[in-house]
Amino acid sequence: MTEPCHDEVCITCSDAGVQVRVLEVRDGGLAIVETENGPEEVSVALVDAGPGEVVLVHAKEAIAVVEARS
Repeated sequence: MTEPCHDEVCITCSDAGVQVRVLEVRDGGLAIVETENGPEEVSVALVDAGPGEVVLVHAKEAIAVVEARS
């Protein structure tokens, strides 16, 4: 289960791209990522990302893998 949004917007819905680590990939092109405010659900439909990788997220959409698994 993901944490509710904090402040006025979710960290991954802000106007800037945010680097977050993928914790879990779910069905339907979704993933749980770790943000500074706790876990959030985002779309990974545009990238090939898996657990442990760092993705750049903008508006709840992962747009790039910035750190692949070792």
